[in-house]
Amino acid sequence: MARILITGTNSFIGTNFRKFSKNPDQEEVSLRDNLPESLDFEGFDTILHLAAIVHQSHKTETAEYFRVNRDLTIRLAEQAKQSGVKQFIFLSTVKVYGKWVKGTPSWNEGSPCFPDDPYGESKYEAELALQLMGTTEFIVSIIRTPIVYGPGVGANILKLVRLIESVPILPFRDVKNNRHYTYVENLVGFIDRIIELKPSGVFVAMDNQALSTSKLVDLISGFLKRRVFLFRLPEFVISAGVKLFPGIFDRLYNSFFLDNTHTREILLYDPLFSIEDGLKMTISGYLLEKK
Repeated sequence: MARILITGTNSFIGTNFRKFSKNPDQEEVSLRDNLPESLDFEGFDTILHLAAIVHQSHKTETAEYFRVNRDLTIRLAEQAKQSGVKQFIFLSTVKVYGKWVKGTPSWNEGSPCFPDDPYGESKYEAELALQLMGTTEFIVSIIRTPIVYGPGVGANILKLVRLIESVPILPFRDVKNNRHYTYVENLVGFIDRIIELKPSGVFVAMDNQALSTSKLVDLISGFLKRRVFLFRLPEFVISAGVKLFPGIFDRLYNSFFLDNTHTREILLYDPLFSIEDGLKMTISGYLLEKK
């Protein structure tokens, strides 16, 4: 059984990994309080690197994304490699691909990447550096995920849940887009298989089913037991919104298509939970927290 060092304390993914992983021998370390050069890697087989700056609601300087997501990752990996750690798992993001263009093939593990924001760019540059460091004695495994959700999740999924709970009329009727998500226990399953099999390369971890925004809102409102009336926005309003507020409108109205056939074939793993299962447990957890 592997001994695992998780970077990033009390993170959403790290907390769930510690709870649901088949590998009980784990420790967490904060990279805010400890420099990579000061860490003791003695006895650890695997580094699960979760510490990162993700999309923030407040303004984050571009340089800070690169300092944390790229430079700190490289320093950590260099120290781990020098100390004899055998496996380095890096949690990346599908944001490394950039913006999906209608009519182009689905993104997969080998698709070209054209990140278009500091978050995606910093993660991708870290990926490139890590892959150059990989050897048969220092295995580098990179996991790209879309939005990760589950009980206790924050960020955009939580905002959508609260919106559905509080606003009975929403502009999401007949939104025929395609979005992928990753239930956190499914992600833990992917990570466990990577720890077990020790494959190198890039992997895409996601639920088997994609959803439109309309279907997502329908499922969430059903689990909340809230009746929501949906209306349709005119196309010109959506187009203007994508240009003026791309961070919000792109997620709600545009598509991206993912294909992780290679990942599932290499890992011999299919997610245990459907997206309906994951959303049901997410909303159950949300409602329990409110009591």
